[in-house]
Amino acid sequence: MLISEIFYSVQGEGELTGVPSVFVRTSGCNLRCAWCDTPYASWRPEGANMTVEEIVQQTLQYPAAHVVLTGGEPMAAKEMPLLAAALRQHGKHLTIETAGTLPPAGIACDLASISPKLANSTPAEGSIAPAWIERHERTRFQPEIIREWISRYPFQLKFVVERVEDLPEIRATVDAVGGQIPPWKVLLMPQGTDETTLRAREMEILEACKTDGYRFCNRLHIRLFGNTMGT
Repeated sequence: MLISEIFYSVQGEGELTGVPSVFVRTSGCNLRCAWCDTPYASWRPEGANMTVEEIVQQTLQYPAAHVVLTGGEPMAAKEMPLLAAALRQHGKHLTIETAGTLPPAGIACDLASISPKLANSTPAEGSIAPAWIERHERTRFQPEIIREWISRYPFQLKFVVERVEDLPEIRATVDAVGGQIPPWKVLLMPQGTDETTLRAREMEILEACKTDGYRFCNRLHIRLFGNTMGT
């Protein structure tokens, strides 16, 4: 399995913000988000090939009960179910951070952190090969797959918001997924990888949360460490 990085930090986003966690970041992604903050795991995948046992042993070096399987897109890694099962055998709480475009297929998971991609994620013309732009736009939102995730696991729906004009699309996306999704399970996170950008966007997003009952999602790791690997 191609692994970009394994590190021990605190969860910076979502319902488990602040919880000490080991992050296992796979390298490789089936999407190409314009604002991706981990291009080394998606646009330009890099890392080291590791066996499931090597990953587990490195993870067990840290005194954390929580493990976050992230990427890139972790579900694109063929051995991910084996890794999740092995970590579960060691009693780890597993969060899987996924775009929700690939099915869970019964994987061990305690929190599905699903981030459906909005139109603001589609790369601009000229930034990447046209075939990738078409593929991204065609596959970025798979409501039937998201329904499968949320029917099987505790979940959160985490949206990357650039501006309040994204709100109608977010509401339409939640409606398209269907089911009884409590509004506090819908997280709005400002897009940005620096303090200035986050602050410029967060207040209007906070007001939108108050209007719709959605949950505001901080980016604690950016505020603590900046946009750096291993944090």
